[in-house]
Amino acid sequence: MKRGFITNRLHVGKKSASSTVERKIETIQGKKFLWIDLQNPDRSDVEKVSEQYHFNALNIEDCMTKSELPKLDSYDEHFFVILHFPSLLRQPGISRNSQLSIFIGKDFLVTVHQGDLKPLVDLVSICKNDSDQQRKERLLGKLPGNLLHEIIDILVDDLLHISRKVIANLDDLEDEVFDETKSAARSIALLRREINVMRRIANPLKKFVLEIAKNIKRFSYEEDIVLYFDDVIDHIDKVIETLEESRETMEIYKDTDFMLSTEKTNKVLAALTIIFTFAIPGTVIGTFYGMNINLPGGINDHSTVFGPYTSFIIIILASLIPVILMFIYFRKLGWINK
Repeated sequence: MKRGFITNRLHVGKKSASSTVERKIETIQGKKFLWIDLQNPDRSDVEKVSEQYHFNALNIEDCMTKSELPKLDSYDEHFFVILHFPSLLRQPGISRNSQLSIFIGKDFLVTVHQGDLKPLVDLVSICKNDSDQQRKERLLGKLPGNLLHEIIDILVDDLLHISRKVIANLDDLEDEVFDETKSAARSIALLRREINVMRRIANPLKKFVLEIAKNIKRFSYEEDIVLYFDDVIDHIDKVIETLEESRETMEIYKDTDFMLSTEKTNKVLAALTIIFTFAIPGTVIGTFYGMNINLPGGINDHSTVFGPYTSFIIIILASLIPVILMFIYFRKLGWINK
């Protein structure tokens, strides 16, 4: 007789000063194991599950600490692992990781997270509904090791999808770097931070997935389960390779933007310097003629060579001739382009 799947739910609204956080505890019965998914749990929720399966108290502390480093602790009846993935609910320009804590034994799988890993939330939804019975059978019809592989696989695939978005952002950034009307410094800094955050996720992830593949043999009777995790490792390698290429490209863009910005600044300074230099003769001559002393063409000069505007014409000519000479000299030196 074919055994069915049982799903129990607990939804609790937990209000805080800034927002309303929904606490969910899903208990899903598979054919040979029980899956308990805790989303935004309280300490009491995790402790209740811990009493049932005799988890280590330090691992409970790790579950409740949102900034715990990735780790794997192996015991006789189960092993405990913490993995980090990018949160899809983060705001633009704000990088935040989401922690996934996993307990797995021969007949149970416990996942603890904050509910911002959308692929995992969707997987829970599939297992508690009958909309996709075939996939539900594949997820819950075997052993907990197979389900753990599915969870990690969809999260790694999502990580790969995000890394490909970085490539698309690089293409847009290239146009921005070579556009003199825009400043690309902030965009470069934000994308560099995004790449570094993902690198800090992907590099440890490969190590711990390898450790999971070694430990999962104790809780799975399928010989090819390790091959499934090898496929996940291949995807992580693609993510790491993509991020490394993106990082190198970002360094090129950073240097290019710096050189172009420096060149643009030098052009502005050169233009301002030339304008200031051209203004020096007129300023000096105008200063002399502004004094209350007798000078050629001054206020007490009755020369009428150019009529009543003799003084004005002399001052203009005395100012323009040095400017023209400087312009010709600067042009010869190449300081002023054609």
